[in-house]
Amino acid sequence: MDFVLALHSHLPWVLNHGRWPHGSDWICEAALDTYLPLLHTLDRLAAEDVASPLTIGITPVLANQLASPDFVTELEAYFTQRMETCAEAETSLAETGDEHLLPIAHFWRSHLLGLRQLFHREGGDLIAAFRRHLDAGRVELISSGATHGFLPLLARDESIRLQLQLGYAEHQRLFGRKPEGVWLPECAYRPAGPWAPLPAAPGAGRHRAGIEVHVAEAGFKYFFVDSHLVDAGQAFELYGADWGEWRVIGGSAPKRRPPSGHVPANSPYFAYDVLSEGGPSGVACFARDPISSRQVWSRQEGYPGDEWYLEFHKIRWPGGLKYWRVSAPGSDLGSKEPYDPVEAAGRAGVHARHFAALLEKMAGQLPGAEDRLVAVPFDTELFGHWWFEGVEFLGQLYRSLGKQQRIRPVTAGGHLHAHPPASGMDLVTGSWGANGDFSMWLNPGTDWTWPRLWAIEENFWALAPGALQDQARRPVLAQAARAMLLAMGSDWQFIISTGAVTDYAIKRFTEHCADAEFLLSALRPGADNLAEAQKAAAEQWDRDHCFPDVLATVQAVLADREGAGA
Repeated sequence: MDFVLALHSHLPWVLNHGRWPHGSDWICEAALDTYLPLLHTLDRLAAEDVASPLTIGITPVLANQLASPDFVTELEAYFTQRMETCAEAETSLAETGDEHLLPIAHFWRSHLLGLRQLFHREGGDLIAAFRRHLDAGRVELISSGATHGFLPLLARDESIRLQLQLGYAEHQRLFGRKPEGVWLPECAYRPAGPWAPLPAAPGAGRHRAGIEVHVAEAGFKYFFVDSHLVDAGQAFELYGADWGEWRVIGGSAPKRRPPSGHVPANSPYFAYDVLSEGGPSGVACFARDPISSRQVWSRQEGYPGDEWYLEFHKIRWPGGLKYWRVSAPGSDLGSKEPYDPVEAAGRAGVHARHFAALLEKMAGQLPGAEDRLVAVPFDTELFGHWWFEGVEFLGQLYRSLGKQQRIRPVTAGGHLHAHPPASGMDLVTGSWGANGDFSMWLNPGTDWTWPRLWAIEENFWALAPGALQDQARRPVLAQAARAMLLAMGSDWQFIISTGAVTDYAIKRFTEHCADAEFLLSALRPGADNLAEAQKAAAEQWDRDHCFPDVLATVQAVLADREGAGA
């Protein structure tokens, strides 16, 4: 049985939008906690000649930031600040009578030094570091929508095409290869049919193509969905298998149970050819296995809640270092015990071997396991950031999988090359968000964002053909495209819905919308503010310098529209 582990790496554009807490510190923290440790682990596995066929998604908006000189500058400053905190720890801990925590401060200093040395060895170029593992055939890199726009809720098909085709082009530009796979932002999918997310939506009720059509047109071969999308909205059960050693046995995003007597029509243990209005689309989908994936990500019921692992929520101020472990189940923050890095690393090895053994047991019980697969997609930041020992777990897992008989770790593309997808699958609407639907992005707290974004879409695609023909207006159109794309990021509605730093998400969304609206106003025939817009476009490019070739994709999308007679 094949095992596909996919990691989805994404952050919205944060460079040049302040530092703490949600500016450049956000991407620097992700680099220190997750991206650099992951590269270190891949290097170690390569040195040991241990296969590590990870499927790693890096969104174009994240990749553009990692490739920016501004990121290198910000990360160096962040390293310096963290190292200063470690240097001050001895005095700080003595003042509060916490000298017993000093060995943990020394651990953090050594840890940070190692990561900084790795960053310098890579010349500050994380894109090249990931590309090195790609070129060696050790990982597969996949792309996503350019700025992680929530595709099913965008008003114009041209906008969906721009997100996906630009995502394809940017991946090829930065990584030197055409991506086979795409991570649909938020794993959000909508089949063909009438479109009317809100009564005021432009063209509400009109028939629109399914997302798979745009995925295929962009050149991608596969994507991932949550498990309930391949079972007509029902959560998967265990199909009669007895895998009693799983700490979690069932459940996936919608928290409803199947009706009495329900027999799942489809299995998450195959890749499927996605049907497009009754016919094959030529695009495959992988369904998240709800059982094994929850074993890894659930703090309450899976590995990350182990008492020896680093406690994410307890931080010592000033400085921001973490000195404590999860400790006894249900213990409050005041009762946390000191962290032991050696013991925690040992537990990661135990859990990795446990997980590999359970996958082996699953392969022994699934009928026809030779042609089956288990796909487990996660946010990359789970490993290292939310679950500090998670990256060590990944390394130990690949070491353990090499010793199993029935489990073959492969990339998603590798599985499809060896096993053509099963017969066509009609996917239902859904996402991997709370409730398994679109409610994290479209609800009473966020419904005001969509009409504003839809109006920008309408104006952009109406004005783009004329502006492309005018050399004076092309730079303004290019920056309007970037501003529109940045406003489309699904992060803003998600943050608003969680209730955390809502003001930040509203500020970023409205700023990008305002930028796009002003630039588009100068592209109207007879507009008298073109010179002002040209200056604004240049200033915005200095701040948000992503997607240098965006107009090439805009032009390609318009050519597709003209060819289709849209």
